Amino acid sequence: MSIDPASDHHVSDLHAQQVDFLVIGAGIAGLSAAIRLARTGSVLVVTKENLAESNTAYAQGGIAVAMGGDEDVSLHYEDTLAAGDGLVNPEAARVLVEQGPQRVQELLDWGTAFDREDGQLMRTREGAHSRSRILHANGDATGREIAVSLLRHVREIPSIRLMEWTTGIDLIVEAGRVTGATLLDGEGGILAVRARATLLASGGAGQVYSDTTNPAVATGDGIAMAYRAGAAISDMEFYQFHPTAFSQPQAPRFLMSEALRGEGAYLVNAHGERFMQRYHPLLELAPRDVVARAITHESMDGPVYLDMRHVKKDLHARFPGISQFLAKYRLELNRDLIPVRPAAHYLMGGILTDVHGRTTLPGLYAAGEAACTGVHGANRLASNSLLEGLVFGALAADAMIADSSRLPSIERTATTSIPVSEGATSDANTERWIEDLRSNMWKYAGLLRDANGLETMQRTLHALAATMPQGLTRRAIEARNLHTIASIITASALARHESRGAHYRNDYPQHDTVARHSIMRNGQLIFTESLEPSFA
Repeated sequence: MSIDPASDHHVSDLHAQQVDFLVIGAGIAGLSAAIRLARTGSVLVVTKENLAESNTAYAQGGIAVAMGGDEDVSLHYEDTLAAGDGLVNPEAARVLVEQGPQRVQELLDWGTAFDREDGQLMRTREGAHSRSRILHANGDATGREIAVSLLRHVREIPSIRLMEWTTGIDLIVEAGRVTGATLLDGEGGILAVRARATLLASGGAGQVYSDTTNPAVATGDGIAMAYRAGAAISDMEFYQFHPTAFSQPQAPRFLMSEALRGEGAYLVNAHGERFMQRYHPLLELAPRDVVARAITHESMDGPVYLDMRHVKKDLHARFPGISQFLAKYRLELNRDLIPVRPAAHYLMGGILTDVHGRTTLPGLYAAGEAACTGVHGANRLASNSLLEGLVFGALAADAMIADSSRLPSIERTATTSIPVSEGATSDANTERWIEDLRSNMWKYAGLLRDANGLETMQRTLHALAATMPQGLTRRAIEARNLHTIASIITASALARHESRGAHYRNDYPQHDTVARHSIMRNGQLIFTESLEPSFA
C-alpha cells in the first residue's frame, strides 16, 4: 500500500508541482545526486528541517578513502569485506572503494577543507581498518564540513531548488511506476510533486530506539514510504550500535567518535582494567559489533569508560567538538575517564537497490543510509558511510538520468490519495506513543536479542497499531513510519536464526553455514544468498 485509497483528498485536488527530479533528503547522498541531476533537468531537494540538520552533519570521525593507489584500494576492499561478516555484496564493495577517490577529489575541488599537516592531507585509523586512511575536517566535524561544502556548491546551481521543513507523506504510484510524492510543508500544507524520477536519500532510522546517536530527523521516513509503495526492503535486522556513546543520566547519547580509539584511547571497566584483549586481537580497534557487545558485557559490573589520560596530544585541538560537549559536564579527554555505552547508530539495511540506486519499483531510486546495496553486509566498516553517500548518490543520479530518458510518459489518471483521518491525536499523546515504541525496541529488539523478546516486541507493535497517532502532522507521520521500521526490524530479526555482525541472538549465538540476506516486500519475508532480484 502506498497511500490510503479511502481518502476523499486526491492528488489531483492538491497544490501540485512538476520537476524533472525529486530528491528527498539533503545529506551527502541527496546533495551529491542533485549536483549531477542538475546537468540535465530541474531538481527539487526537500529536507525535513533546515538544510544543516542531517546524519551527514553529525558524522565526526571522517571519511574512509583509499587514495594511495591500487594496493590501498585493494586493502580497503578487503577490510570492508571482513567487517561485513560474510554478508557484503562484493560488487558494491568494489564500486565503493574504486570510485571513492574520484568522488573525494571532487569534494576537494569544491573546497572541502580536510585537515592537513605541512600541506598534506592528514589520515587517521579507525576500527577494523588495516591502515590509516580516514580523512577528517576540523578535528571531529568532518560531516559538517562536507555538508557545508556541498551546500555551497548546490546553491550556485540555478536548476536546483531547496525546500526546508518539508516532510514526505507517501510516494505517488501510477500504473506501477513511482511518479513523485506527497509532502507536508512547514505550515501544514500538502503538496504533490510529480517527477520523472524520485530519489530517496532520507537517511537512517536511529530514532526507532530510545538510545541513539542520531538526530531527531532520523525516523526512517524514506524506507517506510518505499515499503508502503511496494518496494523491497533488505537486511533491516542489521542495526549497528556504536560502542561509545556518552553515558550519563539525563545527558544525550552524544557520539564519542571511533577516532578517539584510533588516537589511542583505551576502554576500561569499573575496576580500571582494560578488557578488550579478552574479546578480540584488535583490542579497542576491533569491529564495532564486537566492541559494543564487549562493553555491554563489562557494564554488568559497573560503568565502562574511555581513557585517554595517557595520550600525549592536545586532544582539545584534535577533537574540539567532543571537547566542547564534555566541558558541559566538567570533563576533559586528557584528564578524566569518559563514561560510555552503546547506542543505535547506523542501519546497514534499507531499500533494496542495485549499485546504481535502482529499487524494485520503476521511477524510484535510493542512496545513502536509506538504501541497501549490501555494501556494508552485516556490520559497516568505520567511516565508510560518508563515502557510500558520495559514491552511490552519484551513481543513482546517473541511472535516474539514463532511465527517465527512456521511459514512456504516464497517463496521470490514477486516483491516488493522501491519508486523512477524522481527528488528530494530541501532541502529548503522540509523544507518549513514540516513546513507548522506542523504549520497547531498545529493550526487546536492541543489541542483544532472543525469541522471547522479539515475540514480545511483535505483540507490543500489534497493540501500538491499534492506537496509532492520527492526523497529518509531522510527528504523526513519523510515528507511522517508526512503526513500519520497527515492525520490519523485529520480523527480520526473529526470522534470522543465527548471530552475524550487528545482529546477535542469545539463543542462536553461532553463524549459519550459509550467509543470506533478508528481503521484505508486501508483508512477505524471504532469505536469499545474493542481492540480485529482478530490478525494474
